[in-house]
Amino acid sequence: MIERSSAEPGAFALLYDRHAPAIYRYAARRIGSDGAEDIMSETFLVAFERRSAYDLAVVDARPWLLGIATRLMRKHVRVEARAWKGMVADLAAQISPDVIEQASARVDATRQTGRLASALRSLSTSDRDTLLLYAWGDLDYAGIAEALDVPIGTVRSRLNRARRLLRRAAGALETETETGHGRTDTAAQRA
Repeated sequence: MIERSSAEPGAFALLYDRHAPAIYRYAARRIGSDGAEDIMSETFLVAFERRSAYDLAVVDARPWLLGIATRLMRKHVRVEARAWKGMVADLAAQISPDVIEQASARVDATRQTGRLASALRSLSTSDRDTLLLYAWGDLDYAGIAEALDVPIGTVRSRLNRARRLLRRAAGALETETETGHGRTDTAAQRA
């Protein structure tokens, strides 16, 4: 389709029809639905302009398109930060004062979400992009390597580093819960 679109620009619409939903979902998960449409549109505009540079030996264009989308979202970092804050605020707003028995679980979930969001923000841009292409872009290691133009070993090490940090952030809440929400139970420690 990409090769054919050089002679027939209208053929590029087939590529759009095939991959636009996946690009939109990925962008919506990263920056929210408000900016996802813009990222998706801009991704295909950039892809159309750069279609002559596409490696025709690569059969699947999705990693290439997700790579473009990822780079475009880097330019929209402020929007992504606002989306994380909005996500935490939305979760906090869902806590119902009428359901007291569920309040503790929801507060813990909000706290956990905040810790995980903070851990995601603390990742380097390259580690975060790699993790989100894997989790939300549904790419395998080879697809991520292609999207980010890095060796597959780099993808493995970035995912390992990101997973380790997220596990630590998730474990911080479990440790806090076991010790009484920040207070160390010295009697339990002595036992």
